[in-house]
Amino acid sequence: MRGATIAAFVALAPLLPAAAVAVGTLKVDAALPYVCTLPSGARPATVRVTAAFPERAAVGEEIRPTDVTTTVELPAEAVADLTALGAATVRAETRLTVGVAQHERRAEVVWSGTAEPVAVPSEGPLTLATSGDVPTLTTDSAGELALAAGGLALDLAPSTADGAATTPASLSVVCVPGPDAEGRTELARVPVGTGEPGSPPSTPAPPTSTAPSTPPTPSAPSPSSGLPLPPRPSDRTPPAGTGTPDGTVPLPGPKTPDAGPRTGQGLTPTDEPAPGTQELRPPVPPCVTEKPTPLSLSAYITGYANVRKLNGASLVPETCVLLEQGLPQFEVRPDGSMHVVTPAEGNLYHHGREETPPFEATFLTFGFAPTKATLVLEQSGPLTVVSDVLLIFPTNILTTHVRVPLTLRVLDVEVNGTRLDVGPSCRTERPLSSPEPEPAKYPGDHLVLVGKGSQTLPDPPVGYILTGGGPLTGEVTIPAFTGCGAGGEDLDRLLTAAISGPGNHIKQMQGSTCSVGVESPPMEFCTQDLQPRQVPKPER
Repeated sequence: MRGATIAAFVALAPLLPAAAVAVGTLKVDAALPYVCTLPSGARPATVRVTAAFPERAAVGEEIRPTDVTTTVELPAEAVADLTALGAATVRAETRLTVGVAQHERRAEVVWSGTAEPVAVPSEGPLTLATSGDVPTLTTDSAGELALAAGGLALDLAPSTADGAATTPASLSVVCVPGPDAEGRTELARVPVGTGEPGSPPSTPAPPTSTAPSTPPTPSAPSPSSGLPLPPRPSDRTPPAGTGTPDGTVPLPGPKTPDAGPRTGQGLTPTDEPAPGTQELRPPVPPCVTEKPTPLSLSAYITGYANVRKLNGASLVPETCVLLEQGLPQFEVRPDGSMHVVTPAEGNLYHHGREETPPFEATFLTFGFAPTKATLVLEQSGPLTVVSDVLLIFPTNILTTHVRVPLTLRVLDVEVNGTRLDVGPSCRTERPLSSPEPEPAKYPGDHLVLVGKGSQTLPDPPVGYILTGGGPLTGEVTIPAFTGCGAGGEDLDRLLTAAISGPGNHIKQMQGSTCSVGVESPPMEFCTQDLQPRQVPKPER
Protein backbone atom coordinates (compact mmCIF):
# COMPACT_ATOMS: atom_id res chain seq x y z
CA MET A 1 0.00 0.00 0.00
CA ARG A 2 2.78 2.39 0.94
CA GLY A 3 4.55 1.78 -2.37
CA ALA A 4 1.36 2.50 -4.29
CA THR A 5 0.89 5.77 -2.39
CA ILE A 6 4.43 6.91 -3.19
CA ALA A 7 3.99 5.96 -6.85
CA ALA A 8 0.75 7.92 -7.00
CA PHE A 9 2.39 10.99 -5.48
CA VAL A 10 5.26 10.82 -7.98
CA ALA A 11 2.75 10.58 -10.83
CA LEU A 12 0.81 13.60 -9.55
CA ALA A 13 3.84 15.71 -8.62
CA PRO A 14 4.11 17.48 -12.03
CA LEU A 15 0.48 18.61 -11.63
CA LEU A 16 0.90 20.04 -8.11
CA PRO A 17 1.93 23.61 -7.32
CA ALA A 18 5.65 24.04 -6.68
CA ALA A 19 5.03 24.89 -3.03
CA ALA A 20 3.41 21.52 -2.50
CA VAL A 21 6.60 19.62 -3.37
CA ALA A 22 8.58 19.49 -0.14
CA VAL A 23 12.35 19.70 -0.26
CA GLY A 24 14.15 17.51 2.21
CA THR A 25 17.17 18.34 4.31
CA LEU A 26 20.67 17.07 3.72
CA LYS A 27 22.48 16.58 7.04
CA VAL A 28 26.27 16.94 7.10
CA ASP A 29 28.50 15.56 9.84
CA ALA A 30 32.15 15.32 8.76
CA ALA A 31 35.13 14.63 11.05
CA LEU A 32 38.33 15.60 9.22
CA PRO A 33 42.04 15.17 10.08
CA TYR A 34 43.86 18.51 10.28
CA VAL A 35 47.27 19.76 11.36
CA CYS A 36 47.38 22.87 13.59
CA THR A 37 50.31 25.10 14.52
CA LEU A 38 50.43 25.50 18.31
CA PRO A 39 53.02 27.31 20.44
CA SER A 40 54.56 23.88 21.13
CA GLY A 41 54.68 23.02 17.40
CA ALA A 42 52.56 21.54 14.64
CA ARG A 43 50.16 18.93 16.00
CA PRO A 44 47.41 16.71 14.54
CA ALA A 45 43.86 17.77 15.34
CA THR A 46 40.32 16.83 14.38
CA VAL A 47 37.93 19.34 12.85
CA ARG A 48 34.27 18.33 12.84
CA VAL A 49 31.80 20.23 10.67
CA THR A 50 28.04 19.81 11.01
CA ALA A 51 25.47 21.62 8.88
CA ALA A 52 22.19 21.19 7.07
CA PHE A 53 21.49 21.94 3.39
CA PRO A 54 18.44 21.62 1.17
CA GLU A 55 18.49 18.32 -0.70
CA ARG A 56 18.16 20.22 -3.96
CA ALA A 57 17.62 23.77 -5.22
CA ALA A 58 16.35 25.55 -8.28
CA VAL A 59 18.57 27.70 -10.47
CA GLY A 60 18.81 31.14 -8.88
CA GLU A 61 17.39 29.91 -5.57
CA GLU A 62 19.20 30.68 -2.33
CA ILE A 63 21.08 27.74 -0.81
CA ARG A 64 21.22 28.52 2.88
CA PRO A 65 23.34 26.33 5.17
CA THR A 66 21.79 26.10 8.62
CA ASP A 67 22.79 24.73 12.02
CA VAL A 68 26.46 25.21 11.12
CA THR A 69 28.90 24.19 13.85
CA THR A 70 32.68 23.88 13.64
CA THR A 71 34.21 21.79 16.41
CA VAL A 72 37.99 21.64 16.82
CA GLU A 73 39.52 18.97 19.03
CA LEU A 74 43.06 20.05 19.89
CA PRO A 75 45.54 17.60 21.45
CA ALA A 76 46.88 17.63 25.01
CA GLU A 77 49.77 19.90 23.94
CA ALA A 78 47.26 22.73 23.42
CA VAL A 79 46.10 22.36 27.03
CA ALA A 80 49.72 22.51 28.20
CA ASP A 81 50.31 25.66 26.12
CA LEU A 82 47.30 27.40 27.68
CA THR A 83 48.13 26.21 31.18
CA ALA A 84 51.62 27.65 30.81
CA LEU A 85 49.99 31.06 30.26
CA GLY A 86 47.93 30.67 33.43
CA ALA A 87 44.69 30.31 31.47
CA ALA A 88 41.62 28.99 33.27
CA THR A 89 39.16 29.64 30.44
CA VAL A 90 39.45 30.22 26.73
CA ARG A 91 37.11 31.74 24.16
CA ALA A 92 37.37 30.67 20.51
CA GLU A 93 36.54 32.16 17.14
CA THR A 94 36.91 30.19 13.92
CA ARG A 95 37.11 31.06 10.23
CA LEU A 96 36.72 28.00 8.02
CA THR A 97 37.40 28.43 4.31
CA VAL A 98 34.90 26.42 2.25
CA GLY A 99 35.51 25.80 -1.43
CA VAL A 100 32.46 25.85 -3.71
CA ALA A 101 32.57 24.23 -7.15
CA GLN A 102 30.11 23.70 -9.98
CA HIS A 103 31.39 22.31 -13.27
CA GLU A 104 34.56 24.37 -13.97
CA ARG A 105 33.52 27.27 -11.74
CA ARG A 106 35.21 27.77 -8.38
CA ALA A 107 34.71 30.12 -5.44
CA GLU A 108 35.46 30.35 -1.73
CA VAL A 109 33.34 31.46 1.22
CA VAL A 110 34.24 31.80 4.89
CA TRP A 111 32.19 30.18 7.62
CA SER A 112 32.82 32.19 10.78
CA GLY A 113 31.87 30.98 14.23
CA THR A 114 32.13 32.12 17.83
CA ALA A 115 31.75 30.42 21.20
CA GLU A 116 31.33 31.32 24.84
CA PRO A 117 34.39 30.81 27.05
CA VAL A 118 35.01 27.21 28.16
CA ALA A 119 37.11 25.89 31.01
CA VAL A 120 40.61 24.73 30.20
CA PRO A 121 40.81 21.10 31.33
CA SER A 122 43.62 19.98 33.60
CA GLU A 123 44.78 17.45 31.04
CA GLY A 124 43.76 15.68 27.86
CA PRO A 125 42.39 17.22 24.66
CA LEU A 126 40.68 20.58 24.36
CA THR A 127 37.39 20.66 22.46
CA LEU A 128 36.10 23.97 21.13
CA ALA A 129 32.76 24.26 19.31
CA THR A 130 31.77 27.45 17.48
CA SER A 131 28.66 28.37 15.54
CA GLY A 132 27.30 31.31 13.58
CA ASP A 133 25.41 32.43 10.51
CA VAL A 134 27.19 31.76 7.22
CA PRO A 135 26.72 33.18 3.71
CA THR A 136 24.06 31.75 1.46
CA LEU A 137 24.87 30.75 -2.11
CA THR A 138 23.15 31.19 -5.45
CA THR A 139 24.06 29.99 -8.93
CA ASP A 140 22.67 30.79 -12.35
CA SER A 141 23.51 27.36 -13.76
CA ALA A 142 22.12 23.87 -13.33
CA GLY A 143 24.36 21.14 -12.01
CA GLU A 144 25.67 19.69 -8.78
CA LEU A 145 27.14 22.19 -6.32
CA ALA A 146 30.02 20.69 -4.30
CA LEU A 147 31.33 22.14 -1.03
CA ALA A 148 34.66 21.15 0.56
CA ALA A 149 36.45 22.20 3.74
CA GLY A 150 39.74 24.07 3.43
CA GLY A 151 42.03 26.00 5.76
CA LEU A 152 40.92 26.96 9.26
CA ALA A 153 41.99 29.99 11.30
CA LEU A 154 41.39 29.60 15.03
CA ASP A 155 41.66 32.64 17.32
CA LEU A 156 41.94 31.88 21.04
CA ALA A 157 41.41 34.44 23.83
CA PRO A 158 42.58 32.85 27.10
CA SER A 159 41.74 34.35 30.52
CA THR A 160 42.98 33.71 34.03
CA ALA A 161 40.79 32.47 36.89
CA ASP A 162 39.94 36.07 37.90
CA GLY A 163 38.88 36.95 34.34
CA ALA A 164 41.98 38.92 33.38
CA ALA A 165 43.62 38.45 29.98
CA THR A 166 46.77 36.38 29.84
CA THR A 167 50.06 37.51 28.32
CA PRO A 168 49.86 37.31 25.37
CA ALA A 169 46.17 38.13 25.31
CA SER A 170 45.42 36.04 22.24
CA LEU A 171 46.74 33.08 20.30
CA SER A 172 46.24 32.56 16.58
CA VAL A 173 46.33 28.98 15.36
CA VAL A 174 46.50 28.02 11.69
CA CYS A 175 45.11 24.62 10.70
CA VAL A 176 45.29 22.92 7.31
CA PRO A 177 43.92 19.56 6.14
CA GLY A 178 46.43 16.89 7.09
CA PRO A 179 48.11 14.38 4.79
CA ASP A 180 45.36 11.85 5.56
CA ALA A 181 42.61 14.28 4.52
CA GLU A 182 43.15 13.91 0.77
CA GLY A 183 39.83 13.07 -0.85
CA ARG A 184 37.97 13.37 2.48
CA THR A 185 37.30 17.12 2.79
CA GLU A 186 34.04 17.14 0.84
CA LEU A 187 31.13 18.37 2.95
CA ALA A 188 28.09 18.21 0.68
CA ARG A 189 26.76 17.98 -2.87
CA VAL A 190 23.56 19.86 -3.65
CA PRO A 191 21.85 19.25 -7.03
CA VAL A 192 20.71 22.53 -8.59
CA GLY A 193 17.92 22.56 -11.15
CA THR A 194 18.13 18.79 -11.65
CA GLY A 195 14.86 17.66 -10.07
CA GLU A 196 15.94 14.83 -7.75
CA PRO A 197 18.92 14.55 -5.40
CA GLY A 198 21.82 12.71 -6.92
CA SER A 199 20.65 13.11 -10.50
CA PRO A 200 23.35 13.90 -13.07
CA PRO A 201 24.21 17.55 -13.68
CA SER A 202 22.42 19.35 -16.45
CA THR A 203 24.07 21.47 -19.11
CA PRO A 204 24.98 24.84 -17.60
CA ALA A 205 22.53 27.58 -18.42
CA PRO A 206 23.91 30.63 -20.22
CA PRO A 207 24.56 33.66 -18.03
CA THR A 208 21.64 36.04 -17.76
CA SER A 209 21.72 39.81 -17.89
CA THR A 210 19.69 40.23 -14.71
CA ALA A 211 22.61 39.66 -12.34
CA PRO A 212 23.96 42.69 -10.47
CA SER A 213 26.64 44.52 -12.45
CA THR A 214 29.27 44.28 -9.71
CA PRO A 215 28.21 41.68 -7.16
CA PRO A 216 30.54 41.21 -4.20
CA THR A 217 31.37 37.60 -5.06
CA PRO A 218 33.88 35.40 -3.26
CA SER A 219 37.29 34.83 -4.82
CA ALA A 220 38.50 31.80 -6.68
CA PRO A 221 40.85 29.57 -4.68
CA SER A 222 44.06 31.53 -4.15
CA PRO A 223 46.92 29.11 -3.53
CA SER A 224 49.53 31.80 -3.28
CA SER A 225 50.38 30.84 0.26
CA GLY A 226 48.52 27.56 0.77
CA LEU A 227 47.24 28.46 4.25
CA PRO A 228 44.33 30.58 5.51
CA LEU A 229 45.92 33.99 5.63
CA PRO A 230 43.69 36.69 7.10
CA PRO A 231 42.01 38.81 4.44
CA ARG A 232 44.22 41.41 2.80
CA PRO A 233 42.68 44.29 0.87
CA SER A 234 43.04 42.11 -2.22
CA ASP A 235 41.10 39.18 -0.75
CA ARG A 236 37.61 38.94 -2.16
CA THR A 237 36.04 36.55 0.36
CA PRO A 238 33.26 38.44 2.16
CA PRO A 239 32.79 37.91 5.89
CA ALA A 240 29.96 35.74 7.06
CA GLY A 241 26.57 37.17 6.38
CA THR A 242 27.71 39.61 3.72
CA GLY A 243 27.38 39.64 -0.03
CA THR A 244 24.35 41.16 -1.64
CA PRO A 245 22.19 43.26 0.69
CA ASP A 246 20.26 40.15 1.72
CA GLY A 247 23.45 38.27 2.64
CA THR A 248 23.56 36.07 -0.47
CA VAL A 249 26.90 35.22 -2.05
CA PRO A 250 26.49 34.56 -5.80
CA LEU A 251 28.67 31.84 -7.27
CA PRO A 252 30.81 33.37 -10.04
CA GLY A 253 29.26 32.60 -13.41
CA PRO A 254 30.86 31.93 -16.79
CA LYS A 255 33.15 34.68 -17.94
CA THR A 256 31.71 36.94 -20.61
CA PRO A 257 33.82 38.56 -23.35
CA ASP A 258 34.87 42.16 -22.95
CA ALA A 259 32.46 44.57 -24.56
CA GLY A 260 35.20 46.83 -25.88
CA PRO A 261 38.86 46.81 -26.81
CA ARG A 262 41.62 46.43 -24.23
CA THR A 263 43.02 49.90 -23.69
CA GLY A 264 45.86 49.22 -21.29
CA GLN A 265 44.65 51.96 -18.96
CA GLY A 266 44.25 51.68 -15.21
CA LEU A 267 45.55 53.14 -11.93
CA THR A 268 48.59 53.11 -9.76
CA PRO A 269 47.75 52.98 -6.04
CA THR A 270 48.46 56.72 -5.72
CA ASP A 271 46.58 57.94 -8.80
CA GLU A 272 42.94 57.95 -7.77
CA PRO A 273 40.81 59.61 -10.44
CA ALA A 274 38.27 62.29 -9.80
CA PRO A 275 34.67 61.08 -10.17
CA GLY A 276 33.70 60.77 -13.79
CA THR A 277 37.26 61.05 -15.14
CA GLN A 278 39.10 58.45 -17.17
CA GLU A 279 41.43 56.10 -15.31
CA LEU A 280 45.12 56.77 -15.88
CA ARG A 281 48.34 54.98 -15.03
CA PRO A 282 51.95 55.27 -16.22
CA PRO A 283 52.48 54.14 -19.82
CA VAL A 284 53.33 50.44 -19.56
CA PRO A 285 53.19 47.57 -22.07
CA PRO A 286 49.92 45.62 -22.29
CA CYS A 287 49.58 42.69 -19.90
CA VAL A 288 46.67 40.63 -21.21
CA THR A 289 45.86 37.00 -20.38
CA GLU A 290 44.24 35.66 -23.53
CA LYS A 291 42.56 32.53 -22.14
CA PRO A 292 42.32 32.95 -18.36
CA THR A 293 41.36 30.23 -15.91
CA PRO A 294 40.28 30.67 -12.26
CA LEU A 295 43.96 30.26 -11.29
CA SER A 296 45.41 32.82 -13.74
CA LEU A 297 47.43 35.70 -12.31
CA SER A 298 49.19 38.64 -13.93
CA ALA A 299 51.53 41.30 -12.57
CA TYR A 300 54.15 43.86 -13.51
CA ILE A 301 57.75 43.59 -12.37
CA THR A 302 60.60 46.11 -12.66
CA GLY A 303 63.93 46.84 -11.00
CA TYR A 304 67.68 47.14 -11.32
CA ALA A 305 70.32 44.70 -12.51
CA ASN A 306 73.92 45.48 -11.57
CA VAL A 307 76.85 44.87 -13.90
CA ARG A 308 79.78 44.42 -11.51
CA LYS A 309 82.53 44.90 -14.09
CA LEU A 310 81.09 48.24 -15.16
CA ASN A 311 80.36 49.40 -11.61
CA GLY A 312 76.84 50.38 -12.58
CA ALA A 313 73.24 49.23 -12.79
CA SER A 314 70.69 49.11 -15.58
CA LEU A 315 66.97 49.60 -15.10
CA VAL A 316 64.85 46.73 -16.43
CA PRO A 317 61.54 48.39 -17.38
CA GLU A 318 58.04 47.32 -16.37
CA THR A 319 57.57 43.78 -17.67
CA CYS A 320 54.36 41.78 -17.75
CA VAL A 321 54.40 38.35 -16.08
CA LEU A 322 51.59 35.85 -16.75
CA LEU A 323 51.20 32.95 -14.32
CA GLU A 324 49.07 29.85 -13.95
CA GLN A 325 49.02 28.59 -10.38
CA GLY A 326 48.89 24.99 -9.24
CA LEU A 327 47.19 23.63 -6.15
CA PRO A 328 48.80 23.87 -2.70
CA GLN A 329 50.40 20.73 -1.29
CA PHE A 330 50.98 19.88 2.36
CA GLU A 331 54.46 18.45 3.08
CA VAL A 332 56.14 17.05 6.19
CA ARG A 333 59.93 17.23 5.73
CA PRO A 334 62.42 14.70 7.19
CA ASP A 335 63.30 17.18 9.95
CA GLY A 336 59.65 17.21 11.05
CA SER A 337 58.90 20.71 9.76
CA MET A 338 55.53 21.26 8.12
CA HIS A 339 55.17 23.19 4.88
CA VAL A 340 52.48 24.26 2.46
CA VAL A 341 54.00 24.45 -1.03
CA THR A 342 52.26 26.04 -4.01
CA PRO A 343 53.74 25.84 -7.53
CA ALA A 344 53.09 28.11 -10.51
CA GLU A 345 54.34 28.34 -14.07
CA GLY A 346 54.23 31.14 -16.59
CA ASN A 347 56.13 33.49 -18.82
CA LEU A 348 57.19 37.03 -19.52
CA TYR A 349 55.01 38.82 -22.05
CA HIS A 350 55.84 41.74 -24.33
CA HIS A 351 53.63 42.17 -27.40
CA GLY A 352 53.34 38.43 -27.87
CA ARG A 353 57.00 37.60 -27.14
CA GLU A 354 58.40 35.97 -24.00
CA GLU A 355 60.86 38.75 -23.20
CA THR A 356 61.27 42.09 -21.45
CA PRO A 357 60.79 45.36 -23.31
CA PRO A 358 64.07 46.68 -24.78
CA PHE A 359 65.97 48.87 -22.32
CA GLU A 360 69.00 51.16 -22.44
CA ALA A 361 72.02 50.88 -20.18
CA THR A 362 74.75 53.52 -19.95
CA PHE A 363 78.20 52.73 -18.50
CA LEU A 364 81.83 53.73 -18.57
CA THR A 365 83.40 50.76 -20.36
CA PHE A 366 86.85 49.89 -18.98
CA GLY A 367 86.45 52.94 -16.73
CA PHE A 368 86.79 55.63 -19.38
CA ALA A 369 84.71 55.01 -22.55
CA PRO A 370 81.07 56.17 -22.28
CA THR A 371 78.98 53.36 -23.68
CA LYS A 372 75.23 53.10 -24.29
CA ALA A 373 73.67 49.74 -25.12
CA THR A 374 70.13 48.66 -25.95
CA LEU A 375 69.39 45.27 -24.38
CA VAL A 376 66.57 42.78 -23.99
CA LEU A 377 66.19 39.68 -21.82
CA GLU A 378 64.70 36.76 -23.75
CA GLN A 379 63.06 33.82 -21.98
CA SER A 380 64.31 30.46 -23.24
CA GLY A 381 62.37 28.05 -20.99
CA PRO A 382 59.49 27.90 -18.47
CA LEU A 383 59.25 30.47 -15.69
CA THR A 384 58.49 28.57 -12.49
CA VAL A 385 57.45 29.86 -9.08
CA VAL A 386 57.46 27.83 -5.85
CA SER A 387 55.88 29.46 -2.79
CA ASP A 388 56.79 27.70 0.47
CA VAL A 389 55.12 28.46 3.80
CA LEU A 390 56.86 27.03 6.87
CA LEU A 391 54.16 26.50 9.49
CA ILE A 392 55.60 27.51 12.85
CA PHE A 393 54.18 29.38 15.81
CA PRO A 394 53.58 32.24 16.17
CA THR A 395 55.10 33.50 12.90
CA ASN A 396 54.88 31.57 9.63
CA ILE A 397 57.84 31.98 7.28
CA LEU A 398 57.15 32.55 3.56
CA THR A 399 59.87 31.84 0.98
CA THR A 400 59.32 32.09 -2.77
CA HIS A 401 61.76 31.01 -5.50
CA VAL A 402 61.33 32.32 -9.03
CA ARG A 403 63.34 30.48 -11.69
CA VAL A 404 63.60 31.46 -15.34
CA PRO A 405 66.24 30.90 -18.06
CA LEU A 406 67.05 34.29 -19.61
CA THR A 407 69.42 35.10 -22.47
CA LEU A 408 70.82 38.65 -22.63
CA ARG A 409 70.58 39.99 -26.16
CA VAL A 410 72.37 43.15 -27.34
CA LEU A 411 70.44 45.10 -29.96
CA ASP A 412 72.59 48.18 -30.36
CA VAL A 413 75.78 49.69 -28.93
CA GLU A 414 77.14 53.24 -29.03
CA VAL A 415 80.67 53.99 -27.78
CA ASN A 416 81.61 57.62 -27.15
CA GLY A 417 78.84 58.73 -29.49
CA THR A 418 79.82 56.37 -32.33
CA ARG A 419 77.56 53.46 -33.23
CA LEU A 420 79.17 50.02 -32.95
CA ASP A 421 77.47 47.55 -35.27
CA VAL A 422 76.95 44.36 -33.24
CA GLY A 423 74.80 42.66 -35.86
CA PRO A 424 71.41 40.95 -35.44
CA SER A 425 72.53 37.93 -33.36
CA CYS A 426 74.59 39.34 -30.50
CA ARG A 427 73.70 37.56 -27.24
CA THR A 428 75.09 35.54 -24.36
CA GLU A 429 76.10 32.07 -25.46
CA ARG A 430 73.87 30.51 -22.80
CA PRO A 431 71.28 31.75 -20.26
CA LEU A 432 72.27 33.78 -17.23
CA SER A 433 72.95 31.59 -14.20
CA SER A 434 72.46 31.92 -10.45
CA PRO A 435 73.48 29.71 -7.53
CA GLU A 436 70.78 27.02 -7.40
CA PRO A 437 69.82 25.65 -3.94
CA GLU A 438 68.37 22.46 -5.50
CA PRO A 439 70.53 21.68 -8.57
CA ALA A 440 69.35 18.07 -8.88
CA LYS A 441 65.72 19.18 -9.05
CA TYR A 442 66.34 22.28 -11.18
CA PRO A 443 69.26 21.58 -13.55
CA GLY A 444 70.60 23.87 -16.23
CA ASP A 445 71.46 27.56 -16.34
CA HIS A 446 68.76 29.92 -15.11
CA LEU A 447 68.19 33.02 -13.04
CA VAL A 448 67.01 32.47 -9.45
CA LEU A 449 65.20 35.25 -7.59
CA VAL A 450 64.13 34.83 -3.96
CA GLY A 451 61.32 36.59 -2.11
CA LYS A 452 61.08 36.42 1.68
CA GLY A 453 58.14 37.25 3.91
CA SER A 454 56.49 36.34 7.19
CA GLN A 455 53.13 36.46 8.89
CA THR A 456 52.16 36.63 12.51
CA LEU A 457 48.44 35.90 12.62
CA PRO A 458 46.07 37.68 12.67
CA ASP A 459 48.24 40.42 11.12
CA PRO A 460 48.66 40.56 7.33
CA PRO A 461 51.87 39.25 5.75
CA VAL A 462 54.98 41.44 5.55
CA GLY A 463 57.72 41.22 2.95
CA TYR A 464 57.19 39.31 -0.29
CA ILE A 465 54.11 37.21 -1.01
CA LEU A 466 53.17 36.23 -4.57
CA THR A 467 49.71 37.80 -4.64
CA GLY A 468 50.83 40.96 -2.84
CA GLY A 469 54.19 41.42 -4.54
CA GLY A 470 57.34 42.86 -3.01
CA PRO A 471 61.11 42.60 -3.54
CA LEU A 472 62.80 39.67 -5.31
CA THR A 473 66.59 39.48 -5.18
CA GLY A 474 69.36 37.31 -6.58
CA GLU A 475 72.91 37.06 -7.89
CA VAL A 476 73.68 36.21 -11.49
CA THR A 477 76.64 35.29 -13.68
CA ILE A 478 76.64 36.84 -17.15
CA PRO A 479 78.08 34.32 -19.65
CA ALA A 480 80.37 35.09 -22.58
CA PHE A 481 78.89 36.70 -25.69
CA THR A 482 78.57 35.17 -29.12
CA GLY A 483 77.39 36.28 -32.57
CA CYS A 484 78.43 39.91 -32.02
CA GLY A 485 79.75 41.89 -34.95
CA ALA A 486 79.05 42.67 -38.60
CA GLY A 487 81.06 42.98 -41.79
CA GLY A 488 83.56 40.40 -40.66
CA GLU A 489 84.32 42.19 -37.36
CA ASP A 490 84.22 39.93 -34.28
CA LEU A 491 83.15 41.81 -31.15
CA ASP A 492 82.51 38.78 -28.95
CA ARG A 493 85.72 39.12 -26.93
CA LEU A 494 85.24 42.87 -26.46
CA LEU A 495 81.76 42.52 -24.97
CA THR A 496 82.75 39.47 -22.95
CA ALA A 497 85.71 41.33 -21.43
CA ALA A 498 83.58 44.39 -20.65
CA ILE A 499 80.43 42.73 -19.26
CA SER A 500 80.62 38.98 -18.59
CA GLY A 501 81.37 37.55 -15.15
CA PRO A 502 79.85 36.56 -11.78
CA GLY A 503 78.55 38.53 -8.80
CA ASN A 504 75.96 40.72 -10.49
CA HIS A 505 73.21 41.65 -8.03
CA ILE A 506 69.57 41.87 -9.16
CA LYS A 507 66.65 43.43 -7.30
CA GLN A 508 63.21 43.37 -8.91
CA MET A 509 59.99 44.77 -7.46
CA GLN A 510 56.76 42.92 -8.23
CA GLY A 511 53.37 44.56 -8.00
CA SER A 512 50.19 43.00 -6.66
CA THR A 513 48.66 40.39 -8.92
CA CYS A 514 45.41 40.62 -10.82
CA SER A 515 43.27 37.48 -10.46
CA VAL A 516 42.28 37.51 -14.11
CA GLY A 517 40.04 34.47 -14.36
CA VAL A 518 37.59 34.91 -11.49
CA GLU A 519 34.11 36.15 -12.28
CA SER A 520 34.46 39.37 -10.26
CA PRO A 521 38.16 40.29 -10.26
CA PRO A 522 39.39 42.55 -7.44
CA MET A 523 39.13 45.95 -9.09
CA GLU A 524 41.56 47.47 -6.62
CA PHE A 525 44.20 45.31 -8.34
CA CYS A 526 42.73 44.87 -11.84
CA THR A 527 41.84 47.41 -14.51
CA GLN A 528 38.48 47.30 -16.27
CA ASP A 529 40.07 45.30 -19.10
CA LEU A 530 41.63 42.85 -16.61
CA GLN A 531 45.23 43.96 -16.60
CA PRO A 532 47.32 44.54 -13.44
CA ARG A 533 46.40 47.88 -11.96
CA GLN A 534 49.46 48.30 -9.75
CA VAL A 535 52.68 49.42 -11.44
CA PRO A 536 55.58 48.94 -8.97
CA LYS A 537 58.42 51.40 -8.55
CA PRO A 538 62.00 50.09 -8.91
CA GLU A 539 64.25 50.07 -5.86
CA ARG A 540 68.00 49.67 -5.68
